[in-house]
Amino acid sequence: MSTLFVCGDVMLGRGVDQILPHPGDPELREGYVRDARDYVDLAEAANGPVPYPVDFAWPWGEALEILDAAAPDARIVNLETSVTRTGGFAPGKAIHYRMDPANLPCLTAARPDVCVLANNHVLDFGRRGLADTLDALGALAGTGLRTAGAGRDAATAALPATVPLGRGRRLLVLAVGMPSSGVPYDWAAGEDRSGVSFVVGSSAAAKVQLARRVRELKKPGDIVVVSVHWGSNWGYEVTRDQVAFAHALIDAGANLVHGHSSHHIRPPEAYGGGLVLYGCGDLINDYEGITGYERYRDDLRLLHLVSLSPDTGRLTGLRLVPLRARRMRLDGAPDADRHWLRALLDRLSEGFRPCVQDGSGSLTLIPSAD
Repeated sequence: MSTLFVCGDVMLGRGVDQILPHPGDPELREGYVRDARDYVDLAEAANGPVPYPVDFAWPWGEALEILDAAAPDARIVNLETSVTRTGGFAPGKAIHYRMDPANLPCLTAARPDVCVLANNHVLDFGRRGLADTLDALGALAGTGLRTAGAGRDAATAALPATVPLGRGRRLLVLAVGMPSSGVPYDWAAGEDRSGVSFVVGSSAAAKVQLARRVRELKKPGDIVVVSVHWGSNWGYEVTRDQVAFAHALIDAGANLVHGHSSHHIRPPEAYGGGLVLYGCGDLINDYEGITGYERYRDDLRLLHLVSLSPDTGRLTGLRLVPLRARRMRLDGAPDADRHWLRALLDRLSEGFRPCVQDGSGSLTLIPSAD
């Protein structure tokens, strides 16, 4: 069995950057907040003091031990922040995320194999900030870190990240961003312009083009993940266009459609032997203490462990490990929260048997066809 770890947004900028050993410039240009340290104050007011400066592993909390025990074959995260000390604030954006490059050990503490960059914050500090981000992450190539979804031109932004899986098998990760998640149109990479691998929307033409890329790239034994930054931040609705887009990718040979942008979990779906995660929810952010969307329980976070047959690449199961954000750290979710998530998954999931909770508190979904 092959196991992939995937998650939603890993937002190491703004308030999270401020609690790490090398906080960058805290200036913000938001409507109500002008200093990133204010987000630390909100978290402390909600759940108690944060002992900053914290060590680099602090934001991940219990997730690191769980991942080490699970020993996935590959780890994929959506890094939703610019890694830079330079570059100006991107105009026309209400929110900007940046982390100091000296704090990148916080990212590598989780040992990701692939960082997806096709999202609506990677150019928050312009193309100069993107260049810094690519340079900083490129310097980590020796650790096995790869990127997908942004580059110095359209050709490099569209390249898949390739992870060897042994026995000549590969994991290929393609990443694209859509305007529905807030990716500006002018962030699209061009022939002579850096940017993100941009898809105008989940239209028929975009669907056909990306499905063709999957067919062209996939070789026997490969596992293909298409990572998509799409949709709104809140709500459980999945549009018909998104469903059709995801299904076309699975039909073309993708094993997993890794959707993100929503701040909470959206429906998972078993389809055609593959898995569609329409929204993984955030994993790390600085949202504690921000009110208004409590009904979605965005304080609850999930580690997604996707099991695939090593012979066929077909989905065999999805294990979800619930965690809860407290004091800007991920801790185990209490039983009541696990039960809440289990009921939610039974209501939202498509193509799975009823969710099962094991003795460790993990939630497991098995495709109903198996």
